[in-house]
Amino acid sequence: MENLSEKVSEQQNKDSGEDKLKNQLKKATENLFFISETDAEITPFFGRQAQAVTKEEILMQSESVANVVIEEKDFAGFFKRLTEIQDWFGDEEKATAQKFAELKDLLERNLRDLKVFKIGKIQIDVYVVGLDAENNLSGIKTKAVET
Repeated sequence: MENLSEKVSEQQNKDSGEDKLKNQLKKATENLFFISETDAEITPFFGRQAQAVTKEEILMQSESVANVVIEEKDFAGFFKRLTEIQDWFGDEEKATAQKFAELKDLLERNLRDLKVFKIGKIQIDVYVVGLDAENNLSGIKTKAVET
């Protein structure tokens, strides 16, 4: 009987950890937009268990076409332009950069093996993902237009 209650307690802790991350990501991405040739909403991404963060895994979990162009980018490099304060920034731009810095920190604290994947050409799906404590692929997603 004790084993069952331990398993239930362990599952509740696991669930509360996953729920906590989901809630934190939802809050961190609220009203946050990725600016390219268009403005695209940034939303949480919650996938399934994975052995590793790979191009093949993100293609499968994002339900992308298998033969689509996919490019892997550096996590720190992706956030560099989003978090760097420029001389010409007003209060709104500074607040946005701060939100991106907080999002980057949240991802780094809760996920490992963080990678950025750009899927497609011109109209691009962007996934910033890593593995959570239960080896689920998690992170954020957005869109970019690059011509």
